[in-house]
This record gives sequence, C-alpha cells and structure tokens, in this order.
Amino acid sequence: MSYIRSFLLLHPQSFWPLFLVMFLCFITIKMLRYHLMSVKPVTPKLPPGPKPWPIVGNLPEMLANKSPTRWIHKIMEEMNTDIACIRLGNVHVIPITCPIIALEFLRKHDADFASRPISMATDIISNGFLTTAVTPFGEQWKKMKKIFVNELFSPHKHQWLTNKRNEEADNLMFYVYNKCKNVNDSGLVNVRIITRHYCCNLMRKIVFNTRNFGEGKNDGGPGLEEVEHVDAIFTLLRYVFAFCVSDYMPSLRGLDIDGHERKVKDAMSIVKKYNDPIIERRIEKWKDGSMASADAEDILDILISLKDANNEPLLTTKEIKAQALELVLGGVDNPSHSAEFAISEMINQPELLQRATEELDNIVGKQRLVQESDIPNLNYVKACAKEAIRLHPITIFNPPHVSMENIVIGNYMIPKGSHVILSKQGLGRNPKVWNEPYKFKPERHLKNDGSMVVLAEPDLKLISFSTGRRACPGIVIGTTMTVMLLGRLLHGFNWSEAPNVSTIDLLKYSNGDRYIGGPLVAIAKPRLAAELYQP
Repeated sequence: MSYIRSFLLLHPQSFWPLFLVMFLCFITIKMLRYHLMSVKPVTPKLPPGPKPWPIVGNLPEMLANKSPTRWIHKIMEEMNTDIACIRLGNVHVIPITCPIIALEFLRKHDADFASRPISMATDIISNGFLTTAVTPFGEQWKKMKKIFVNELFSPHKHQWLTNKRNEEADNLMFYVYNKCKNVNDSGLVNVRIITRHYCCNLMRKIVFNTRNFGEGKNDGGPGLEEVEHVDAIFTLLRYVFAFCVSDYMPSLRGLDIDGHERKVKDAMSIVKKYNDPIIERRIEKWKDGSMASADAEDILDILISLKDANNEPLLTTKEIKAQALELVLGGVDNPSHSAEFAISEMINQPELLQRATEELDNIVGKQRLVQESDIPNLNYVKACAKEAIRLHPITIFNPPHVSMENIVIGNYMIPKGSHVILSKQGLGRNPKVWNEPYKFKPERHLKNDGSMVVLAEPDLKLISFSTGRRACPGIVIGTTMTVMLLGRLLHGFNWSEAPNVSTIDLLKYSNGDRYIGGPLVAIAKPRLAAELYQP
C-alpha cells in the first residue's frame, strides 16, 4: 500500500487513468450482478398433457374411459405429441411413442429409470417384492437379477433344459393332431388354447418338472387342473401392470374401487394351490438329504440349492415361491400371443403362409420335425413372429420405469417418481418409423444381405425384450419358445379360416387392452406323416 502511495506522489499524472479504470470495473461488476439477479432461471416444463384436477389429477377421466390405454393414445394424438404427461393422483405418468425419445430414457439415462413402481398387483404377485421383474431398484432386485442371469438362464442352463423343451414341442404336435382329427370338432382348433397351454406346459416342465397337476387327457390336452391354473396365470398377467386407482392413491387400497384387487387375490389363491405344495415338498427333500446337487432336474432345484457365503440357503421359501411364479408368468404370454396373431394374419394372406411353409420344407424337409437347431436358418418364420410382435403387442404399454431423480430430457422435466411407459403399440405402429404400419409385412424384417433375423430390437422401433437394466434377460428362451411354437404349427399343419369366416379382424382389443375379443378358431389339417405326430 505504501508503494502505491509513493508511486502516485511521484507520478500524479497516472492517478486519473487508474481511477477511471477502477471506477469502470466497479460499475461493470455492479451491472453484471444486477443483471444476473434479475434474470430468472428457465425451469423446463412438464411434457404436454391434460390439465389435472386438484389431488386426484386425471383419475376421473381415466375411470370414465373403459380403456385407459386408448384414452392415453387419444390424448397424444389430439396434442400431436410423442411424449405426454398425465397426472394420476400424485403420480406423473409419462407415455412415449417415439423410439428416439424412448432410447434417451432407456439408454442415455438408463440408470435413472431402473426402478419399478410399487403397486397393488405387483406387491401381491411378488410376495412383497422378492423377485426380479417387478421389484423396485435396490439390493433385493440386484440379488435376484444376478441369480436370474448367472444361475437360471445362462447358456449352460439353456442347453441343460433342451430335452424338457423338446418334450413339450412334441406333445404340442400330438395334441393339435388329435384335435384336428377329432370328428366332433370338424377339424376346428382353438389356437389360443393350444398356444397358451403349450407355453404353460413348457414353463411348468422347466420350473417344476411336471406338465400336469392332475391326470391330463389322453389326447395330450390339459385336464381341469391345468385349465384352472392357466386361466389364473393369464388373469394375473392381465392385471399385473393395469391402471389401478389405488396404485395412484394408496389410501384407497382395500376399497377395491375398480375390482382389480379381488381378481388378483382370487387368481393368486388358485396358483398357490397348485404351486406351493410342489415347492414345499421339494424343499423338504433337499433338507432331509434325499436330494443333492447331482439330482437337480429343474429350475426349482437350482433355486433351492443356491448357497450364500456361509453355505446357508441363499433364498427363503417365500423368495423361491415368488420367483418360481414370476418365471412362469414371464414365459407364457409373449410366445403364445405372437404365434396366435402370426397365424391369424397368415390365414388372411395365404401367400405368406405358403412362403413360410416352403421355407420350412426347404430347410427341415417333411421327414422330421422342426428342431431348435433349425432356428438360425428360419429367417422368414422369425420375420413373421417379429411382425406379429410389432403389429400386435401382447400389452399396449411395457412395464413402467420409475425415475429415481428429477431428469431433464429434451426440453421437458421428468419429476422424480414419474412412471415412464413406452407404448408398444405406439412404437410398433409409428408411421414415422414404419411404412404401411397397419399392414402385416414380415419381409420388412428381412435383411438385404441375408443375415440372420433376430426378435430383439435394441433400437426400440418395436418392443420385444426392451433394453437396458430392465430388459428381459430371458431373450434366448423367449426367442426359442416363440419360433419353435410358430415353426411347429406351420410345419405340421395347413391352416385355413373357419367356415363362414372370410377375414379375421385383428385390430380389436378387449376392454382390458390385452387380447383380441375372441380367440382364433381355425381349421388345421396335418401335412406330415402320421408317425411324426406321436410323442
């Protein structure tokens, strides 16, 4: 300071320029500070959507519509938007119909949307969130996901279960053959019953090592026990992520305003009646030493035999029961639904049916049945299955992803706790992505270079197995079941419409938005040697 004073006394002519510079700097700083304080930060807005009511949000509008999913799509169409925000209670529901936006959620911000909502149905079905698919993000989910990937559906375990899958594929042929040869049925086959029971038989076989809970039928079909079990399984699937009022206003749980809770509990009691005794008996066998690792035959044995670091059982009985059920639920609906719709579409377009059977005859021949080893070469059959998944998804929306933080995507704020739902129908039928989106065109999935068609779609132009942390880890078994089911039905039988039916209407969904109003009933005629249909 003394140095500056001495300098100014010796050089007074330098004082005013220095003073002026300091003054200007002071004024500039003041002005910048005032400007920064006066400019309010721009807060990103929520995606467009209907104006919500206080407290209840848009729940009254949802309840007034028989189909919440159609109502949501109608809102998005009227607003001409690929992303919307609909407040149900205090929950922001964010539907998306654009693959680019969907990828931003599930690829760029995957870690932020890796949780699941707590809902009435998922709580009951998962025994208090003890499983993989529906459990919110946390240590329990990490534990079960690791088991699922490493222990249940590794490549080794997939190969280990091949014989069980083959057994059910052979029983499928036997059952359909007997149905279409039954003079009382006039060759008519209910394809929905066929496909659903095949998938449930297969999952029961690989999880519990049994096809039938009772005696079954001599024609290979289900007995009364299996019919009851399958109906209960598909009831649970119908409501697992349905729009339930109490999920958005938990204080209403128990009042069962929309009737969902009673139906879920009734279905669960049926499923537990058949599943739990098998599980409990098997656990006792492992405990009393009558079973050991060398005796393991199915997935249930694997779940029971897993040990922690202290050589104690890794899973509790409740965890085993819950995960066993979730495995069955996860494996039955997509393959059965895709096969039914693919055959329906191909009956409407016989030239597609002919092309598929020609591929099968060229690759497999007519002296044997389709095997899993044929799948890589059945590109057109896979293209038909993939097109059915695109045009006729099993559910309109995929399971919700829950945001764990406030996230800005594009110019929109996605609040913490939001439920992000990707529209399978909106993505698969998006006219900006697909040419002639409502037309069944399997060739759109064939590669110009002849490379292998796969059912997975990582770019989310359609949703088969999704992507990211919450993607279905059972891609291999899901693909195998779907292609084997469709391949066997197309290879083994000629299909045509039922009498007095000219065209099958395939774009109608039931009020639950999950299935068409009625099952496909068609004429099936064997096209191979009779001995090939014997199990």
